Amino acid sequence: MKLKLLLGTALLVLGISTSAMAEDYVIDKKGQHAVIQFKIAHLGYSWLIGRFNDFDGTFSYDEKNPSAAKINVTINTASVDSNHAARDKHLRSPDFFNVDNYPTSTFVSKSFKELGDGKAELTGTFTLNGVTRDISIDVKHVGHGPDPWGGYRRGFEGTTTLTLADWNIPFAPKLGPASAEVELYFSFEGVKQ
Repeated sequence: MKLKLLLGTALLVLGISTSAMAEDYVIDKKGQHAVIQFKIAHLGYSWLIGRFNDFDGTFSYDEKNPSAAKINVTINTASVDSNHAARDKHLRSPDFFNVDNYPTSTFVSKSFKELGDGKAELTGTFTLNGVTRDISIDVKHVGHGPDPWGGYRRGFEGTTTLTLADWNIPFAPKLGPASAEVELYFSFEGVKQ
């Protein structure tokens, strides 16, 4: 009985100390050291590049156990900004993001796999326009270290490609085959908590 109790206590302490090694970060929205952009072909003639101006998120990372990394991001879809007011109004409409019914888009990670050379694969559940699907994101470590204000920061960037038809976007067929997919890019700098 004592051995079982001792072993159980040791495992509990080990579990607590292992989880305590993960560093928790808040994405630096205040200093705007973060961006979520999108890039899509405009009818196959040029590129349209836009972004979401309002989002929040947190992530955790443990250099000794990177597979335990986690990230949660919430995007205010009404903050879409393509540098063209009339187009942004259309993007907020039911033809695209339908922001009145779906004001937020979310990403919740499921797994993180280091691939070497500062690269990793992040998978998780992405919700957009009322549709929830698993996606994979190609990630690169940007860097980490102390900042001039006594804090500690860590940064990542990543890309993924989405097929518009998978996200119930009614206007997608009208854009033509050259605009069937959109590339998402993010760069997040987190402040250690």
